[in-house]
Amino acid sequence: MILKTEMKVDIHCQKCITTVFMSATKLIGIDEISVDSEKGIVTVIGEVDPRRVADQISKTGKIVNIISVGPPKKPEPKTEKKCPEVIFPWSWCPPPCPPPCPPPCPPPCPPRC
Repeated sequence: MILKTEMKVDIHCQKCITTVFMSATKLIGIDEISVDSEKGIVTVIGEVDPRRVADQISKTGKIVNIISVGPPKKPEPKTEKKCPEVIFPWSWCPPPCPPPCPPPCPPPCPPRC
């Protein structure tokens, strides 16, 4: 089961970030790691035991407190831009293509919306 684990880690500099990041990536089953150095929060997403992640990071000499463990957020579905019913000159749709020309032709026009 994929879990999102947030941990509070004492992070002061870029070297701390690199050390925490490199120690956590040694574990198998991690899909994503993010480090917020301002808040000192390390977020790990993957099929890995949160206690194992905390133990691995604590081997670097950092104090680790697990804040939360739960399912990760589902990504929001991407919505496609559709052409409006009335095409205005400032819309994002490309202009219509000119009629085909005899060879050699320039590259074809991009597809319309």
